[in-house]
Amino acid sequence: MSHTARLPLFTLAPAPLKAMIGLSHAAKQSSLGPQLVELVNLRVSQVNGCGVCVDMHWRDLVKQGRDPRHLNSVAGWRESPFFDARERAALAWADAVNALPARDDTDAAWPALREQFSDTEIAELGYVIAVIRGWNVINLSLRNQIPVTPAPGM
Repeated sequence: MSHTARLPLFTLAPAPLKAMIGLSHAAKQSSLGPQLVELVNLRVSQVNGCGVCVDMHWRDLVKQGRDPRHLNSVAGWRESPFFDARERAALAWADAVNALPARDDTDAAWPALREQFSDTEIAELGYVIAVIRGWNVINLSLRNQIPVTPAPGM
């Protein structure tokens, strides 16, 4: 893969960019709480191989006080002792939804999700997964790179 971005994404198509940023902010403001949102963002970005998003969401979780060792185990969350039942249900759902349509594991993840989350929270989690997956697709397809020095707010 090339280490040069194909297009200057953040200077083009301002209306859709603003809408994506708005959806990202709305997802963070949901009843799920910013740490759970960022944990899901980190996991989906890991699975999709989006280095820009992995870097950004890992840094955000560290700023929120999460232990870096715990965050390093997100890739192997099923074997990690660092996540509670709610986080595990959200991570399992994120993995299952992110795998669609190539694979459908949502039936297996659904019972734990229903046990841990309200209907509204499940809907909010769907938006969290959708928006991070969208960012992953945009960043990967345009070959956006992890910035050596992150921009303010990122």
